[in-house]
Amino acid sequence: MHIRIFQFLIAILAVTAGATENRRPLTLDDAIRIFRTSGFDLLIANANVDSARAEEQIAAALPNPSVSLSRGSTSNYDPTLCSGCSSHSVSAGVTDSAISDLVSGRRRLRTDVARALVGVSAATRDDVERTLEFSVKQLLLQAELAKKSLDFARQAHALAAETFDLISKRYNAGAVSEADVARADVQRLESEQAMDSATQALDVAKSQLAFLLGVAEPIDVADDLVQPSSIGVSRDEIYRDAVEHRPDLAAARRQVERARSGIELAKRQRVPDFSPSLQYSREGSGQSAIQPPTLTLGVTTALPILYRYRGEVAKAEADLRVQEIARQKIEAQVSADVSISFAAFQSARARVARMQSRLLPQAARARDLVRLQYEKGAASLFEFIDAQRTYLAAQNEYLQTLNDDWTAVFQMEQASGVELHR
Repeated sequence: MHIRIFQFLIAILAVTAGATENRRPLTLDDAIRIFRTSGFDLLIANANVDSARAEEQIAAALPNPSVSLSRGSTSNYDPTLCSGCSSHSVSAGVTDSAISDLVSGRRRLRTDVARALVGVSAATRDDVERTLEFSVKQLLLQAELAKKSLDFARQAHALAAETFDLISKRYNAGAVSEADVARADVQRLESEQAMDSATQALDVAKSQLAFLLGVAEPIDVADDLVQPSSIGVSRDEIYRDAVEHRPDLAAARRQVERARSGIELAKRQRVPDFSPSLQYSREGSGQSAIQPPTLTLGVTTALPILYRYRGEVAKAEADLRVQEIARQKIEAQVSADVSISFAAFQSARARVARMQSRLLPQAARARDLVRLQYEKGAASLFEFIDAQRTYLAAQNEYLQTLNDDWTAVFQMEQASGVELHR
């Protein structure tokens, strides 16, 4: 009784802890961990690996021997006329085809082919994880940047509303024209439009991310990606990692191994199957019996005269050529992916540094100076609004540059098959 109560309390604590985790803002590491646990497509890929392992067991299985038993009687026969005679017949036989598989080596070759397919399936599963993790990272990045963009939009709206109130008061005092009020009102309405667009972008990104993670609860995102990446790698390092860890390349190599084993299996089909058999039969036990006890050992086989499996061998050799070309194609794709992602990373890194060191501070300083001038009457409302728009455009450009920076990092991770952001 006490044990059941304790287990019940543990279950409640586990559910509570899970709910608390779901309410906690989602970081990049959290998103990857959840995806690897409950992502729908990854679960399907795991099931495909299990299916391939079952196929390996099937390929390694030996056929069961065949057993025959029979009993009958002969009519119009009098067994009393001779010693040891009988009118009842008995026969039993055993036939085994597993020996043929073992001797010819076909079982071993079938197992090799199936084992290579298990490797292909496992590498394909890893490639599904590699590809979908890139989507998870991108959606999380979009959600975090949309959240930050919404913060900027709210700040801009507050400033626009404050400016509109100030202009309205000056208009009532006769200090400004109605055109200035209209300009301030347009800026305020545009800031509301920007807030609605940012809210929609955030909701869409979070919904898509939740679906990809396989969770139904509403999620919130952290801000661990709203800052420049701190990755220090070279193109050669990325390429070496890709050659060693890229799962689609590993799958292509496994396909080549499978095709080579397939050629050997096709050639081994030329060795004819044979089935040894052992047969015992009798109808009586005397010398004059209809069928004295008889033990028969036999072998049944097919003569490889009319067909020598040339078609199967040619098909297997063609498959090997296809798989080797496919591997070479993926190797070329790996090199291109690494070069493209690294070039994008270098460009994004330079733009982030430029924006942080010069563009953002200058845009903020220009806005503050024009605002101060406007408050003292040395600048027009149009100049102040233009400076504010320039500052907001610089902030949005900075978010886009961060998006390019992290996207390039994620592309390098996808190209190399290795996580770099940790």
